[in-house]
Amino acid sequence: MKIAAIVTDIEGTTGGSGFHHDVLMPYSLKHIAGFVREHQEERDVMRALVKISDRTHIPLHNLEAIIRVLQQWIRDEEPVTELKALQGMVWEKAYKQGMFQAHVYPDVPEVLQRWQQEERNLYVYSRESVKAQQLFYRYSTEGDMRLLFSGHYDSTLGPKDDPQSYARIAEAIALPPQRVMYISDDRVELDAAAQAGLKTTWVIRPQDTSLDPERVRLKSPHPVVTQFGEIVLD
Repeated sequence: MKIAAIVTDIEGTTGGSGFHHDVLMPYSLKHIAGFVREHQEERDVMRALVKISDRTHIPLHNLEAIIRVLQQWIRDEEPVTELKALQGMVWEKAYKQGMFQAHVYPDVPEVLQRWQQEERNLYVYSRESVKAQQLFYRYSTEGDMRLLFSGHYDSTLGPKDDPQSYARIAEAIALPPQRVMYISDDRVELDAAAQAGLKTTWVIRPQDTSLDPERVRLKSPHPVVTQFGEIVLD
């Protein structure tokens, strides 16, 4: 059965994991306090702050306490949707100012373009907010890649280790799960996607991990590749 849609992870899959840990996270930790203080009255920022106040029971007027919580969440890499939204806003300003470019592996764009030309729809599913995903592919080392993708999904859909999240994606794009492939560097995510009936491919980037692709391939229930050009869809 022909794969009609491909859903891909970002970190460690289409882009190096070091960019997130070494660039994005430290930048947001350094700048989130100033950003929140400066933009607290703006609608999207206020919406996130209200939800954080509800979650933490910190009064909204105690902005400095909320900021300290945000900074701790960044240090702990907590997958909090409102934090991800605020980080996306912080990163947007930096991207636009040319502070950094998102790292995309050179082998990725050509393959994605070929799949798109084969009339397969491409999607992204990441823990980062949809806004952060769009920024990543707009300001990438491989140029503006936004037009390659038909849609984006983030943690508002559900956790990436939950099979129901992948079932929801298949339902949202109106395809049976077996016609959708999920590509990731994370075994837990791949297991969840497979449980939902999606086809899967495990990307192991030797420059990004200590895993040995050949050893993993012998035991993995998922096809294992080291670059996008090795992925077999049908």
